[in-house]
Amino acid sequence: MPRRLFKRYMPHPDRIKSNQSLRFLGSLIHDPNLWHLNRHSVTRAMSIGLFWAMIPMPMQMLAAAALAIPLRANLPISIGLVWLTNPITMPPIFYATYRLGAWLMGLPELVMPDELSMEWVTDELVNLWKPLYLGSLVAALGAALIGYFGTLLYWRWWVQRSWRKRRERRNGFD
Repeated sequence: MPRRLFKRYMPHPDRIKSNQSLRFLGSLIHDPNLWHLNRHSVTRAMSIGLFWAMIPMPMQMLAAAALAIPLRANLPISIGLVWLTNPITMPPIFYATYRLGAWLMGLPELVMPDELSMEWVTDELVNLWKPLYLGSLVAALGAALIGYFGTLLYWRWWVQRSWRKRRERRNGFD
């Protein structure tokens, strides 16, 4: 099962439970269902993590954790996937989501200055935020759906492959 693959890269639950930044969750974080690696918890976690990774906001990890807990999704996967948008990948991803939002709203493409400055960004923020968040929401929903159904399909393929290999080994000993 893909369980071994996920288990290899996941931190140990005790390490996460003792994390200072998650202490506000109290006993909720001790629910064993948040740490299980099964088809349901992993697909939910993929969906949650990919969704929040595409939303430009501070503290995406807390939002992913806050949604993973009531939905009983795997907490480490939900939180870890948020890091797809890190300081290196964030500019191209959010630029692409801005372009998607501007296209959906029918807005003309924003002309970039020769030299990017914080003053220009703050002046243009009024024009940037609506297409950025619309594009981010559309991309987040798309990524969440692809993550959910892609993981379901992958899990199913892996289980079928494992059963087929098991059957072939068993028939080989007859």
